[in-house]
Amino acid sequence: MSGVGKGIAASSIGTLLGAKGYKVNLVKVDPYLNVDAGTMNPTEHGEVFVLNSGLETDQDMGNYERFLGRDLSSDDYITSGMVYKHVIEKERALEYGGKCVEAIPHIRDEIVRRYEHAAKVNNSEISIVEIGGTVGDYQNVMFIEAARLLKMRHPDDVIFMMVSYLPIPSKLGEMKTRPTQHAVHQLASYGVNTDIIIARAERPLDIRRKEKIANACNILPDHVVSAPDIDSIYDVPSNFDRDQLGNIISNALKLSNRKGTGLLGWNKFAAGIKNHTKEKVRIAIVGKYFNTGDFILTDAYLSVLEAVKFSGYAERVRPTIKAVNARDFETKNPAYKVLDNFDGIIIPGGFGGAGIEGKLNVIRYARERGIPCFGLCYGMQLMTIEYARNVAGLEEANTTEINPKTPHPVIDIMGDQKKKLADGHYGGSMRLGLYPAILSKGSVAYGAYKDKTIIKERHRHRYEVNPEYVAQLEKAGLVFSGKSPDGRLCEIVELPRNKHPFFLGAQFHPEFLARPLSPHPLFTAFIKAAKRRSKN
Repeated sequence: MSGVGKGIAASSIGTLLGAKGYKVNLVKVDPYLNVDAGTMNPTEHGEVFVLNSGLETDQDMGNYERFLGRDLSSDDYITSGMVYKHVIEKERALEYGGKCVEAIPHIRDEIVRRYEHAAKVNNSEISIVEIGGTVGDYQNVMFIEAARLLKMRHPDDVIFMMVSYLPIPSKLGEMKTRPTQHAVHQLASYGVNTDIIIARAERPLDIRRKEKIANACNILPDHVVSAPDIDSIYDVPSNFDRDQLGNIISNALKLSNRKGTGLLGWNKFAAGIKNHTKEKVRIAIVGKYFNTGDFILTDAYLSVLEAVKFSGYAERVRPTIKAVNARDFETKNPAYKVLDNFDGIIIPGGFGGAGIEGKLNVIRYARERGIPCFGLCYGMQLMTIEYARNVAGLEEANTTEINPKTPHPVIDIMGDQKKKLADGHYGGSMRLGLYPAILSKGSVAYGAYKDKTIIKERHRHRYEVNPEYVAQLEKAGLVFSGKSPDGRLCEIVELPRNKHPFFLGAQFHPEFLARPLSPHPLFTAFIKAAKRRSKN
């Protein structure tokens, strides 16, 4: 079933094999027809993660980067939309020499080419390909067929692993294996024989269930790897290691077993992030993408949540993070006092007008009450708008994204974006990917980055601080401490330390570069400020 943890399983296998000394790459396959993830609703699909190249991808790519501890490239992400678009463009350019272009072989072969190309450009010894969706999905059959063809061409070099959920119905109290058996049999009907099963469940599998699955699915009992629910996803690699999964994979691929550097550093981090301290800081994420029907989903801010955890671990505090709906602060009498219970407030990114006035109200309260406040992308723009309205005297200041006729467009669409929108060119057309910025010496940002003058961060936005208002806002006390090399684009805004404990917004998304063993400096600076408040 979806959401069962394929991405974490793939990430953890990459971590495990990397620790054994193999050079590994990870590839995510999303079978939808979107060319990339950028146009999809975050409350339905989760976070859009941006690579250095600017490619907008599924949130699993963020997990891959965090678990591997390195940047990934556009070659490591595949969608059906990419594949079909490429094949159709080749057909239009007569590159098939007049042949009838069909799903098989042409779509299938393009998928195979992409699988092989990703491994080649990464110079990897083991390539891990995660095929999204569930067994039986019509849209991912072609990717499974491509994998089958790879196995046929390279019988000793390809194995198949399936992540399957074993339910424990509450009224029965017994773990049921039949859904997993059916899934394995359905894969077999595609010509794919499962070699290893990652058995997800509320509790660890016992020997009896492993043997039952092994007998029904024609695999060895030790090839059924238990993956029970755990408190931290960062424990998964060590759990897999206890079941000897690394050795099982290398044996199945007929590779020599290696010791490598081992998981000592990773295990220390995983244990520390859960148990390192009793000291807590209370962090509010004031967002607008939490509601999905009757449920609360935090996946839209996944990288933000993880970045907070990494910096908390680095500063020896345990963040307790609460999702706060921005719409709750748009009522006649918002319950602002609730915000006093937090040591820090994060205003994450987003698009559109829903919940924005609530965010602005929260920002004002945090600024006036001295609560550490950290704005990300749209959050930075809203911090600028709030300051313009309530300090600089521009009462009707706004972003043209919400009010195109505002008399004070302190946030306006970037010049190169206007024609793109006029032409209806939305997908993949924002300011995307890694860009440099110059920091002002002596600023909060400069200190956070350990006195670096030039930084590089990942962006995803169409709007910017309007350069025409910068001088007026600076005169009112707002500091633009990070700018593009040409000085035109404002990348970081802040208030000086003597004016506020921590009031800083970044036009980029620092959360995309936060890693378990190398936390992001801006998140760490924010956590430090929250830690100081918690002690007062």
